[in-house]
Amino acid sequence: MTHQPPTSRTFASPVVEAKSWLAGLSFGPDRPLIDAGQAAPAEAPPEALRRHMADLVLTDTSAHLYGAVLGLAPLREALAANISFTYGGAVSPSQLAITSGANHAFCAALASLAAPGDEVMLPTPWYFNHKMWLDMANVTTLPLPCGANLLPDPEQAAALLTDRTRAIVLVSPNNPTGAEYPPALLDAFRELARARGIALILDETYRDFTATPGAPHGLFADPDWDDTLIHIYSFSKTYRLTGHRVGALACSPSRLAEIEKFIDTVTICPTPLGQKAALWGLENLSQWVASQRDEVLARQSAMRDAAPLLADSGWHLRGLGGFFAWIEHPFDTDATKVAKALTREAAVLALPGTFFTPDGDATGRGALRFAFANLDAPRIGQMAARLAEFKGP
Repeated sequence: MTHQPPTSRTFASPVVEAKSWLAGLSFGPDRPLIDAGQAAPAEAPPEALRRHMADLVLTDTSAHLYGAVLGLAPLREALAANISFTYGGAVSPSQLAITSGANHAFCAALASLAAPGDEVMLPTPWYFNHKMWLDMANVTTLPLPCGANLLPDPEQAAALLTDRTRAIVLVSPNNPTGAEYPPALLDAFRELARARGIALILDETYRDFTATPGAPHGLFADPDWDDTLIHIYSFSKTYRLTGHRVGALACSPSRLAEIEKFIDTVTICPTPLGQKAALWGLENLSQWVASQRDEVLARQSAMRDAAPLLADSGWHLRGLGGFFAWIEHPFDTDATKVAKALTREAAVLALPGTFFTPDGDATGRGALRFAFANLDAPRIGQMAARLAEFKGP
């Protein structure tokens, strides 16, 4: 049998690959690069938070030392209160772990759920890091193609599940399509997962940037939510703490005991400085977060305003939400070729839909993901104009 290390079972990092397309290219001041490739905030945290972090670095010895494996108690308590308030449910600190980012939370959850040869269902287009981890863990990905509305169908999911399926994974607002999943849809998937005795993993990394006001869903209002739901959250996008790697995971205390083993082995603990920053953010930055949400919604509006110009050139805005726009291209060729040519000829960096779908998938072949969170309205307009002028690869 040929030896196959885990990392060889998956593809290269899509963001790293896309950044490599910039090698050897130069962009003049009259046509600077418009980078819509990655959704990470490009700016530092707000000054008040940075000052707090600087003070911690100088005066708080614990900011530099190992902390509790499942995270600092004050942050777990504050997040439990935040989730309970936001969703109108009951979440306790004993149901929460702080992780080194949302990706770490996903990997930890899967380590407690699935063995090699098991299956996990991912709606397509999927978030590529989820697929990469399943590949490396030798867990089979069970694709669930989304329809034209980019929403997964619970009935279709039910027909595809097997006795080897251990979890259904949903991301809302979705990365890469931007779709926000209605509460009734999430309820239906929770009931499906519960009926089949499997987990529902819900990644809400972009929870704080939803277009719909109020609670995104009522899953936490179920007093038995943790028998099925595993919830993932990220402080990184909300407080611009991406480099400090702070995420969170909510589930049953019994599952946390298994997840604790994974965290202790992989990272020992999340960074204390990042956790303390997240705690300060929860306690002090609610108004600032609201203003950031308003800005993201304004940028979504700018994308929506650009849709007619794009449509006149054959581009079609199919998905919009969170930090993302999912746009179908007008060319009879693979989206990867389109994305590479866009970078060279139009100075626009976006990720091809092929990075988010199985090989040969027509949905991925025909679309690109544009992450517009770092683009203000004028630059979004410039990006749309460049797409309209682009003649193809």
